[in-house]
Amino acid sequence: MDNAFNSPAEVLEANMKAGEGKVKLPILKCILLGIMAGAFIAFGGASSNAAVHNIANQGLSKTLAGCIFPVGLMMIVFVGGELFTGDCLMIAGVTDKRFSVLAMVKTLIIVFFSNMVGAVLIATLVYYSGLLDYTDGALGAFTIKVAYGKATITPFKAVCSGILCNILVCMAVLMATAAKDIVGKVWAIFFPICAFVIGGWEHCVANMFYIPAGIIASTDSTYAARAEELYGITADQIAASLNIGGFVSNLIPVTIGNILGGMVFIALPLYAIHKSRLVNKLTGK
Repeated sequence: MDNAFNSPAEVLEANMKAGEGKVKLPILKCILLGIMAGAFIAFGGASSNAAVHNIANQGLSKTLAGCIFPVGLMMIVFVGGELFTGDCLMIAGVTDKRFSVLAMVKTLIIVFFSNMVGAVLIATLVYYSGLLDYTDGALGAFTIKVAYGKATITPFKAVCSGILCNILVCMAVLMATAAKDIVGKVWAIFFPICAFVIGGWEHCVANMFYIPAGIIASTDSTYAARAEELYGITADQIAASLNIGGFVSNLIPVTIGNILGGMVFIALPLYAIHKSRLVNKLTGK
């Protein structure tokens, strides 16, 4: 009788095989998959913002957002997409000498900027769709608030938060690989991603939606006025932080943290734990 789920060693092997496929993807296909993944994560962010923007209780707000946001990774896993944070697990394949560091870095760079294109595209469409008009512009104000908080986080906090985030995101990816049916994969994705959102930790691809969405929203005088009314964020504070510089100042340390979380805290320890048993199983020794 087959096991109900794949073993940790089998999960690691499947992930490394997937990495071999990633580095061989034609560039155009990799770009399109990256754009799709960035867009899917952005949908999770936009929908969760809409659901929680008028909830004052932070615990309740984060819990509800955590229940909605996982749809982004579910769409990626079930339909297809290349997500930078999950692709950090490719370091295991490099360690196993299945592909080179250069091949991994090339793939990660393509995926990173493709994710950004997809996320910014959805941020733009969300603004022009009129969604931010919810609650007399309170959703637009909330979008500014979220972006402002991310653009003003200190680099050290951003790195630490990025580490914590991608530990959970990579665990969601691996746990989805462990599950053998779609229901199991749904729940395997749901709980780690829900935990990361409730924790409020920083995800570089999600921030590719949140911060540009806030920058765009801040150009609307109604949303900017509501942000000052509801959250005390002044026009001067918006001008100083919600710009390309504020975006980059968040993205760099968060991305570093995400890389460390996925590679150093998850992929390499799992490789060290399971490699010897994996080799024995594959070679029949």
